[in-house]
Amino acid sequence: MCGIVGVVGHQKAESFILEGLRRLEYRGYDSAGLGVIDRAGKLHRLRAAGKVQALADKIPAGLGGTTAVGHTRWATHGAASDDNAHPHMAGRVLVVHNGIIENFKSLREELAARGRTFSSQTDTEVVAHLIDQEMQSGKDPVEAFRAVLPRLQGAFALGVLIDGESSFIMGARKGAPLIAGMGEDEGYLGSDPLALSGHARRIMFLEDGDMVIIRKGAIEAFDRDGARVERALVPAETSHVLAEKGNHRHFMEKEIHEQPEMIGRTVSHYVDAFENRVHDISGLDFRGASRLVIVGCGTAAYAGEIARYWFGSLARLAVEVEIASEFRYRDPVFLPGDIALFISQSGETADTLEAMRLAAAAGVQTLALVNTAHSTIAREASLVVPTLAGPEIGVASTKAFTCQLSALACLAVLAGRHRGHLDRAQEAGHVASLLAAPGLMVRAIESEDEIEKLAQGIAGYPTVLYLGRNQYFPLALEAALKLKEISYIHAEGYAAGELKHGPIALIEEGMPVIVIAPHDALFDKTRSSIQQVASRGAHVIALTDPDGASALAGEAARIVTLPSGSQLTSVLLFASAVQLLAYHVAVYKGTDVDQPRNLAKSVTVE
Repeated sequence: MCGIVGVVGHQKAESFILEGLRRLEYRGYDSAGLGVIDRAGKLHRLRAAGKVQALADKIPAGLGGTTAVGHTRWATHGAASDDNAHPHMAGRVLVVHNGIIENFKSLREELAARGRTFSSQTDTEVVAHLIDQEMQSGKDPVEAFRAVLPRLQGAFALGVLIDGESSFIMGARKGAPLIAGMGEDEGYLGSDPLALSGHARRIMFLEDGDMVIIRKGAIEAFDRDGARVERALVPAETSHVLAEKGNHRHFMEKEIHEQPEMIGRTVSHYVDAFENRVHDISGLDFRGASRLVIVGCGTAAYAGEIARYWFGSLARLAVEVEIASEFRYRDPVFLPGDIALFISQSGETADTLEAMRLAAAAGVQTLALVNTAHSTIAREASLVVPTLAGPEIGVASTKAFTCQLSALACLAVLAGRHRGHLDRAQEAGHVASLLAAPGLMVRAIESEDEIEKLAQGIAGYPTVLYLGRNQYFPLALEAALKLKEISYIHAEGYAAGELKHGPIALIEEGMPVIVIAPHDALFDKTRSSIQQVASRGAHVIALTDPDGASALAGEAARIVTLPSGSQLTSVLLFASAVQLLAYHVAVYKGTDVDQPRNLAKSVTVE
């Protein structure tokens, strides 16, 4: 996760920024930078690839800043370099940014046509140019910032300084976290309360779509429509652990809400957003692959099951998905040309590690899809294909799962190109859809209030069934797992087409049956399954898209409508919905959401 920290009215602003950036180092980054306004009102920008210390070494003695913003960056659009490090500038405007601006290419082309030149490969630089352009037309900085925000598509958090204006910082958020804070005489901005812990006395958690102007003695907040709003200032937590949760009750809730940002970060690692093309990965070539063997445990295995559909459809590549604890003990047969992909959030899952060692001993190329770069699985694999979910504290996997899916989707597109089954236009279409996923995820999570209302009714039942077809069948399995592990309700996931082969005998009056039903090529088949269980008294909750909601009116007891996605992104949106449903059922029941009984985050023993 990228980090933003800002301060206004501080006696040593650059020192405060460095402290805040160091607190965020554990989240991972590859460059750092800051913008600071000195006592004379002059804006200075300093950036460095590498660690925060490399940035600190560039700060001149006696700078005497009073207002500043800083940033740690994971490279997304553009390589890790000084030029691509944040902050970015245009004219008097300096910007730091977390997230992705989906429409940056069209904005960049528009700005270039007006004579603007760019010095980086990032999406962020267009924001600085847009604000500066509005100021050049006569708007003051606040008006200019407000005019630009509706033009930005995607998930983002922004911090903005203006050269010559040391009395305020501007910020805005859409789908990425951002907070404002007040101290004794200072105002603060941050992407994480941890960066402000011990300094800010009161914290304001900005709502999605908010814009904020922070001064020494006041915070002005505006909603997405530009109307002035009052947001509560609450006492800041002094505990770093509590600060890290922010305004969320549990880490799991926080991590669900982090998904737009983390998905964007993971996708951007694999694709060239300028060319709408997946990067080649040195040492990985799907052209001669005879088969892809995907191995994982629990949620990781379900991610592999979903990806099986993508590799088959996009690349015509045979895929076998194996549970690591079974695979390692059944004397597996490997074929010439096999590639084996091992999925683990921690990179330390014992069964997955031993299964990988078994494949390596047979001479099979091993790929590690992990969230922990220096883990054992990552060190021992032939190649590492990372997920960039950031630390996941909740035992029940959420953002790690959707980042695994995002990385697997990129690999499936790459395999499709390698094997000649995707032409240039098809690849570009899939990449464009993946780059749009963070913005769609923001909209999907906006269904939380509606989903929360369903939780009370579900919590009273001993059994819940989930149904899905095609790639949504393994998602139904994952949904059932989520509900089981944090609410302790017995839940099962089934392929909807298998109802008459046994599971329909379980249906009884009032039983909750949750059906994942996008309006796709198999919608009519799924609709038939809904009718079958509803006619037997089931309380059907349909998770669908706008077209599906229209078609299912009157046929399901409750309908949750999510945004329409593509072949590769809609499963991400439905994943967020089933995660939120499990979470709120568990909260209603009063279970230990983050540390459910009998479970551990990383299973390092058999």
